Amino acid sequence: MRAAFLLFALLLGFAAPACADDIAAAQSVIRSQEQALVRDDAAAAYAFAAPELQRMFGDPDTFMNMVRNGYAPVYRHKSFEFRDFRSNDGRIEQDVRIVDSNGVPWDAHYFLEPQPDGSLKIIGCTLKAVGSSA
Repeated sequence: MRAAFLLFALLLGFAAPACADDIAAAQSVIRSQEQALVRDDAAAAYAFAAPELQRMFGDPDTFMNMVRNGYAPVYRHKSFEFRDFRSNDGRIEQDVRIVDSNGVPWDAHYFLEPQPDGSLKIIGCTLKAVGSSA
């Protein structure tokens, strides 16, 4: 029993830094894209999107227009706070509470995946007004 507990504690010790690294990496990518959007730097914001998204939108300006029109709270906001984090089979999910420029709270749910080059890219984001049933 004691050996099993020590093995569990040892494995937990090895797992915790990887999880902390995953959290830091995911939040860094999301924060970097958020800051690029604040600066209206379409090329930099586009660079944090996964290749599938880049192919879908074709170029940074089209991507930026989609964000402006479909993700206004992400594009312009008063606050941006990281919340729950989940990782499963390499896919990372990071929740963010956003308060938009009008003071309305939103929950953003980011999805990220590691890329063949070792980088982490955003593969999608859902956005829902807090208190909304949709």
